[in-house]
Amino acid sequence: MEMTYYDHGTPAERWERARMFFDAKDYAAAARVLDGLVEEVPEQTGPRLLLARSYYHSAQLRRAETELRIIVERDPVEQYARLMLGRTLERQGRHQEAEPHIRLASALAGDFDTL
Repeated sequence: MEMTYYDHGTPAERWERARMFFDAKDYAAAARVLDGLVEEVPEQTGPRLLLARSYYHSAQLRRAETELRIIVERDPVEQYARLMLGRTLERQGRHQEAEPHIRLASALAGDFDTL
């Protein structure tokens, strides 16, 4: 396999590169970096969550959903991943499926007024 710019460097360097792309709103480039990083360190939530966010912002909603489901399966009380999963499902027009995730995210955040 040929190494590309997106694959080059230590995991920490690739994490910083991905964050720079994400902050610059180049979500597709961030996802390219993060995809390899998540494959290398699948147990880490941070890179997987940023990958999901990159997919979400680049309208790769099925991919975002897949990554978010992995996170909430591993950590059911990960509030931001729950919220993002709900928003991702809503954006796909799957409102009934999204509602429980959004309600749980609100409860986890301590926002009981919206329940």
